[in-house]
Amino acid sequence: MQPDIKTFIIYEDPHIIVCHKPAGMPVQSARIGTADLVSLLKNHLASSARNTGASKPPYLAVIHRLDQPVEGLLVFAKSPAAARDLNRQLTSSGFSKYYRATVVGVPDPAEGTLEDYMVKDGRTNTSRICTKETPGAKLARLHYRTEKICEDSKPVTSLVKIKLDTGRHHQIRVQMAHLGCPLAGDRKYGRIFADSPDTGSLIHKNNSTALKLCAYRLEFRHPANGKEMTFKIR
Repeated sequence: MQPDIKTFIIYEDPHIIVCHKPAGMPVQSARIGTADLVSLLKNHLASSARNTGASKPPYLAVIHRLDQPVEGLLVFAKSPAAARDLNRQLTSSGFSKYYRATVVGVPDPAEGTLEDYMVKDGRTNTSRICTKETPGAKLARLHYRTEKICEDSKPVTSLVKIKLDTGRHHQIRVQMAHLGCPLAGDRKYGRIFADSPDTGSLIHKNNSTALKLCAYRLEFRHPANGKEMTFKIR
């Protein structure tokens, strides 16, 4: 049974749709029978078009993405003009993405900006920290702040808030792991420090949980009227 897309839509107007993507649902998928957010939205728009008697097929543009295990907010464009404006904001200014993450360990320092060069390996669908001179390297930058240290958990974890300045593939997961605080439940990058006698067993234990990452806040200017739009989930 297909999920009800209306439960994911938190805002819609003639230009944009803002959705709350659940963890585990892909934004797009080529697998037959897999419910993905884009397919559900296109079906929703097609149904709305039929109800209004529109003859043209509905338009939908993906502006940014979230990894399948990640929960959070996404905005989609319903016209080419809206897509152009949102993409311009995404690559220049006006588009801000904020995340909540639970990480293993305690970040040191408690607040900081991470700047690294990253390169993606399409064969393995992974990314890694590299040097500036590495072919395909791209600058990755984020700012994090530790909100709470959960000393009662085993292993000790921390709740951090993160603002992305760039949108690289698996950026938060890779950069936080490189800092020494991989995301809780990260089976792909949590083992980067598995050769540490103190960390390896803790990462293994922590990997029994889901990935603890949520895109909880989204800010941009409306592509049609320039109004500042802010969306937030708990």
